This record gives sequence, C-alpha cells and structure tokens, in this order.
Amino acid sequence: MPDVPDIPRPSQLWKRLSAERKLLAADAFWQDENAAAEQAEAVVMIAQRIKFRVRSVQTLAREKKSRHLVNLGSVSEMVAARLLVAYHLHHQRAMMAAFLDALGIAHDDGLIADEELKAPSADRLRDAVRTIGAAYPAEDVALYLATLMWQDPETWAGLTELPELAQHA
Repeated sequence: MPDVPDIPRPSQLWKRLSAERKLLAADAFWQDENAAAEQAEAVVMIAQRIKFRVRSVQTLAREKKSRHLVNLGSVSEMVAARLLVAYHLHHQRAMMAAFLDALGIAHDDGLIADEELKAPSADRLRDAVRTIGAAYPAEDVALYLATLMWQDPETWAGLTELPELAQHA
C-alpha cells in the first residue's frame, strides 16, 4: 500500500465532528443497507457499554441506537469510516455531485460511475475544491476531502497539497 498521507484517520475525524453532525452520521449509519458488518460491531460495543444484551440493543429504536453510538466516545476505524461514508451519502450528495461535476467525472448522484478512475490533475483538483469551497461550509469541504483521501489515497493524493484539507487535519 502506498504511504498514507498525513491526514486524520476516520476515527479521529469522527471524534472531531460536532454532536449534531455525529447524530446525523449515526442516523444515516443505521439506515445504510451496506453496513451490516459495521452495524453488528457497533451493536456489540453499545451492548457492552450500556450492559444490555445484544438482542436488546438490536431492537432499540434507531434514534436511541444513534444516541448510544454517539456516546461511545471512540469507535473502530471500520465503524468510523462507515459512519463518515453514510453521513456523506445521506447528507452531502449535492456537494459530492458538485465536486465530481467540477472535475468532469461521471457520477450517479455523487457516486463515481467509473471503477477505473484516474487521478485528476492538481489544477483540476484545485479548481473543483474552490468550486465546492465557495458553495459549502469549510468544515464540510474539509471533512469530505479527508474522507476521499482515506477511501482512495492513490486517486486523491493531490488533495493533500490543498489548504482546504489542512483545515481538518
């Protein structure tokens, strides 16, 4: 694996989120149909923390599971990564789509369509980041860029040179 850029790990990004964003992410996480493994891990962590049986935690309302997940304090890298992805897919689709549009990358509502994506040039990345930076809060942009870096450090390595990413580091 190539050298991982010096940006926060998903668990560190998760810890830095505001309580409101954490709740939004946790709610999206429990609705994510592709997060079964991470959800199972979170259920076990919650059960241990609140001294409930796993089955009892599984039957809790989504809102309660979300609050318990936020109150865990720390989560594994896998759970944190899925929380960040779920947050973006559920709450930041417009920003994701705007970024990919600015890069000229084909997508389906913010999800990259091409599995063989080539790394965009530094100039295109800079312009695309400026585009979303002008339209979205700096914290949202920095979190999105850091999340992209962790998902695919080879493709998005050029983002490490941009000051917008450093805001969240």
